Amino acid sequence: MPKPNDVHHLAIATADIKTQIEFFSDVLGMELVALYWMHGVDGCFHGFMKLHDKASVAFVQTPHNHAIAPEIGVTHAGNAGGSCAPGTMQHVAFNVESEADLLAMRDRIRSRGIQVLGPIRHGLCTSIYFAGPENLSLELATSAEPIDARRWIDPEVVALAGISPAELDRYLNPPDEAGKGGAVSQPPCDPAKPSQTMPDDMRALLSWPDERVTAVLSQTEPPVKLPPVRDPRTARASSEDERRP
Repeated sequence: MPKPNDVHHLAIATADIKTQIEFFSDVLGMELVALYWMHGVDGCFHGFMKLHDKASVAFVQTPHNHAIAPEIGVTHAGNAGGSCAPGTMQHVAFNVESEADLLAMRDRIRSRGIQVLGPIRHGLCTSIYFAGPENLSLELATSAEPIDARRWIDPEVVALAGISPAELDRYLNPPDEAGKGGAVSQPPCDPAKPSQTMPDDMRALLSWPDERVTAVLSQTEPPVKLPPVRDPRTARASSEDERRP
């Protein structure tokens, strides 16, 4: 069954992308792998910090981000247990492979003058907590084994969340769907369903045929052109030809 299996990128808004890149590179040791004009968004920078080859933390700096004032308890939680507006990022936890790695990362973070809380053992993982630029609430965590749903789904919380036994069974065992090869057409806008917030002139894009969206909006070329890679065998033969009298 096709389903998400990892984080491709987690996009975080910033008003100072250089500061975020500096922090994630120096403090967390993550590698900058992309920094370019965000496709289809005028004046917007997009940066990617590598978690692994197919997963990144991304930063988005629009021309207007700097004019939006952060407010703890509204736009930001301030810590991993704080409140913030529904739909905003409360905190983000990055994985490390072992508790030894967790302590090594705590040393690295503290050596940059940043306070770290933990490790705290939660049973399903062990974590440390700290802050990033622009009031980010960050966590590093490690799990010794996969989460066992039989032990970590609390019936009391299930009931308080309004989840029925039938719904819980469905959440534990989502139905397999193979898809229809992309043949399902775009549904009409339903106010009762989640929808992207867009200017009216951009909302028309949602009514375009899929083929037109792909053809018009796709931008596949990287911003930097690399010289062609020479075949070593060809280069060697060319060098030998040059040496011949």
